Amino acid sequence: MLNKVPSFLKNKYFIAVLVFAVWMLFFDRNSMIQRYKLGQTLKKHQQEREFYLSEIKKDSIGLHELSSDTQNLIRFAREKYLMKKDNEDIFLIIKD
Repeated sequence: MLNKVPSFLKNKYFIAVLVFAVWMLFFDRNSMIQRYKLGQTLKKHQQEREFYLSEIKKDSIGLHELSSDTQNLIRFAREKYLMKKDNEDIFLIIKD
């Protein structure tokens, strides 16, 4: 039965490299599986960061427009917070 085993499986260096490779792929703290999961998490966080940076940029532009022009500020207050002048009535039209 020992004659049927290929000669490279009898080589102690091959077995050592094979055990090392299996250990590094699956069992080590920095295994390839763990690295893949961390890479996916990193991609997700980078996408979130880009999204939030674009939102910050959009909001800062809106804030600058509101602070520089009183007509924009009045329009924003009326639309967003339903503010009105003393002699006005507000009618809300809700479309389904």
